[in-house]
Amino acid sequence: MHNIIISQTKIISLPAYQKTLQRSAECVGDSGASRTHNLFLRTELLYPLSYGANLCYNYIMKLPWKKDEKKTEREKVDERRAEVLAKGRKFKYPLQWTKHRVVINSVLIVLIVAAIIITSGWLALYRFGMTDEMLFRVTKILPIPVASIDGENVAFSDYLMFYRSGLLSIERQSGQVDQQGSVEELYVQYKRAALNEAEEYTYALKLARELDITVTADEVADELNRHLSIGGVERSEEGFMKIIEENFGLSKNEYERMLYLALVKSKVEADIDVVASQTATRVESLLAENGGNYSAVAEALGSSIIYEETGGLVSNQNIDGGRASEASKLSPGEQSGRFISINGDGYYFVKLISKTDTEVNFVSIKVPFTEFDSRIESLRNDGAIEEYITITANE
Repeated sequence: MHNIIISQTKIISLPAYQKTLQRSAECVGDSGASRTHNLFLRTELLYPLSYGANLCYNYIMKLPWKKDEKKTEREKVDERRAEVLAKGRKFKYPLQWTKHRVVINSVLIVLIVAAIIITSGWLALYRFGMTDEMLFRVTKILPIPVASIDGENVAFSDYLMFYRSGLLSIERQSGQVDQQGSVEELYVQYKRAALNEAEEYTYALKLARELDITVTADEVADELNRHLSIGGVERSEEGFMKIIEENFGLSKNEYERMLYLALVKSKVEADIDVVASQTATRVESLLAENGGNYSAVAEALGSSIIYEETGGLVSNQNIDGGRASEASKLSPGEQSGRFISINGDGYYFVKLISKTDTEVNFVSIKVPFTEFDSRIESLRNDGAIEEYITITANE
């Protein structure tokens, strides 16, 4: 009973507790009341002290320094870290927003600059017809078309390469022309020729791919080596390329590109021109029948072939499709048989009349290739060639 009363002092007020004691005395009698009264006195004196002590204890336990004494160093560090992170979160969104804005602005600037460059390049190439060195280098990197032929894009770099290779010739001729209008006409003519040439070579590349015709790097190298001795003068590759650069403004890679295109076109023309092949076979038969009488074959075949005589000794280094060079390998009265022109424009037959160490006298028959040119003309007439520039004089 006492324990219950004492435990109750912790949870009930003093007046309520006194009333409880009175009721208890009535129930247990005088002796019980005496004991209860003594207990009440002790409780009445101890209650304020116990209550105050409890408040002090709770206050002390809530003090920061007291609280920290119960924590390990790791807990303190973790708590401090969480506190710092909590304070820093308020700056997180503004930083993210700034970062996103920087990225968006950077992308917009890049797009604007790219648009300006593309627009300027388009105007320079397609509208104003500019052909300077910088644009030429750009077109060599980017696959920019100048025209299309039979669905195949014509590379702007090929057009500029052919045009720029003839630029020095224009400048030399312009010094001899009195009227400025004539100079402008020369620019237009060279541009027109360069574009036609680029279109033809592009069509040759398309046919070569379809016919599985290839030109190897070794073939290009052999052709370059042959050019080193053109004119009967042996030149080093370095010296020859210096001449090419000074006279035509072409690097070695660009010159090899021109040789490659020429070889591809030559092979394609020989492959597709069935008529020329049949005519060459007919020439071989007639020469075998008449003992190598070239003039008689010319009379028999008429305009389907081209008959020529040198009429005397000429340099064996003449640039004539390879005829003089081939004739220099023969003995007087000997015939060469069929071979393809170095220019790739037909078959040649050569018969040596006489020669010296440096000169030759010969007759020749040429069977020209016509099929390729006929196809180009048909494509042009059918509207299968689309040009993206207008040929005008230099600005």
